Amino acid sequence: MIFCFSGTGNTRWAAQHLAEATGERLILMTDANVSYSLARDERIGFCFPVHGWQPPRLVRRFIRSLALTSEQALASHYCYALVTCGDSIGLTMEMLNDELAKKGLYAHSTFSLVMPESYVCLPFMYTDTPQREKEKIDRAAIDLDNYARLITGRRKGEHHTVRGFMPWVLSHVIGAYFNSRMITDRKFTVDTEQCIHCGLCAKVCPTGDIRMADNDGGASSPKWMHDGRCTCCLSCYHHCPRHAINYGNITRRRGQYYFGHPQ
Repeated sequence: MIFCFSGTGNTRWAAQHLAEATGERLILMTDANVSYSLARDERIGFCFPVHGWQPPRLVRRFIRSLALTSEQALASHYCYALVTCGDSIGLTMEMLNDELAKKGLYAHSTFSLVMPESYVCLPFMYTDTPQREKEKIDRAAIDLDNYARLITGRRKGEHHTVRGFMPWVLSHVIGAYFNSRMITDRKFTVDTEQCIHCGLCAKVCPTGDIRMADNDGGASSPKWMHDGRCTCCLSCYHHCPRHAINYGNITRRRGQYYFGHPQ
């Protein structure tokens, strides 16, 4: 069983590959159900993107609500975690294991994949060039094949991650500020002159944070819920065919990316 959260598609691509390699179920963390029964000796995988050198709040909430049942002790199931990131992951896996321990679980092996950059809401953050994007995906595909073999073989003690320089500071100082102050949907705006009212942003939002509502001109435009469910994955921004969605003023001249997008 593979539990997956993905915004712009990087993690879902990886999780689908692992599901095919292991022959096990792929379940989205955004599904309403949090109660699952494990088959005997079924692997337990957690796949998600790193947000500010931490597991996303959505992932933590999902694990806290997760109810697993099995004919055998949960700790006897092989458990692993794979994350996607733009560079380093800090202490993401340590934080994940703190959450898993509350459920009697532990990630026996951990993996990270460097994927094309999608977070563009800071002055120094940009999408990758097409060449760099291809290089990252090609490298990730090789790494993913290797990880899949280790996971299929239930190898324990395999930790293939890049924690980065001063990982404690990255996760507990910079990451703590980022996740407490910068994960919000209140900075999203819509350029009504560019919006074609297609509703794609609402369809691709993994948390259902967007609804289409009539504006003063009668056409439907995206409205964010402002209820804490947004993860700032930027799927809405990156999928907009007219670049009509922006996050403050920072993203107006930034590129767009989602996995499998046309070059």
